Amino acid sequence: MSELAGFNIEDLINVTPMNGGGGMQQEPKVEQLMGKLRRLQQGKRALEEEIKEFKSVSDSLQKELETLQTEAYQLEGIHKEKEELCRKLQFQCEESEQDCSRHLKQNKKSEELLEEYRCEIQEFKLKHRKQRMKFENQLHQLIEQHKNLHSVFTPERLPEEIESAGNTKSQLLSAEQIKLAQLHRLDEELEEMKKQKQPVTTAAETQEE
Repeated sequence: MSELAGFNIEDLINVTPMNGGGGMQQEPKVEQLMGKLRRLQQGKRALEEEIKEFKSVSDSLQKELETLQTEAYQLEGIHKEKEELCRKLQFQCEESEQDCSRHLKQNKKSEELLEEYRCEIQEFKLKHRKQRMKFENQLHQLIEQHKNLHSVFTPERLPEEIESAGNTKSQLLSAEQIKLAQLHRLDEELEEMKKQKQPVTTAAETQEE
């Protein structure tokens, strides 16, 4: 294209090719030279248009590349934020799993302790029932004995036997009251264990959800 820029009509007119036999030089026709010049100028304009088009496409591609680079930078930042958030969530999940496992262990221990208390209460109730039956039998025997005091004991010993029977009855009643108080205390401890178990169970269920 630079060669075409320095090429003018005078150069074309002054070109006089030699004939094959070394004879006289023949000047080309002006019309032929002008036609060739027009064709060259048309080629030059076409090349310039193509260059402009290529430059426009290149500029467009350069802008698109810059846009893509900006988007890639933004996406890279978002990706890093997502990774950081994922690490935090993973850490929280691991902590939640550990808390849930700890609550489940505490819940299991509480259930075992409650079951132990239930067994103790059942044993205590059974023992108390046996003692009550024994007390009732002894009381019934004393009543029967007192019905026959006149036939068994002399009148002089009657007040002493009555006092002894009263003392025995008082002792049995006192022992029964002690057992009832112990049973009441065990019931209160069992209720307290149930109340303590409820928050632990609720927390474990919340973690599972």
